[in-house]
Amino acid sequence: MVNGIERPLDLLNQSKGKEVLVQLKGEKQFVGTLMAFDMHINTVLDNAKEMHDGEVKKNIGLTFLRGDTIIFISPASTSSHKK
Repeated sequence: MVNGIERPLDLLNQSKGKEVLVQLKGEKQFVGTLMAFDMHINTVLDNAKEMHDGEVKKNIGLTFLRGDTIIFISPASTSSHKK
C-alpha cells in the first residue's frame, strides 16, 4: 500500500476535488478538477481546459468524458504540465 492506495480507483477517489490531467485517445489532453467518476471511468471535470503541447488550447468548463476514450488520468501534482 502506497499513500493509502490499495486499489486502482483509490487514486481517483483521493483526486476528487483536485486538478487532474486526462489523456484521451487521439492525442487529446484535458486538465480540470475531478468532480465525479463511475465504475466505467466515465468522468466529470469542472474548469476543464483542452491542452496542446502544455498550453491551453480551449476552455471547456464543466464536461463529461466517456471512460472508453480515456487512456490515463494523472493527479496534477505528478503531471508534467505544471512547470
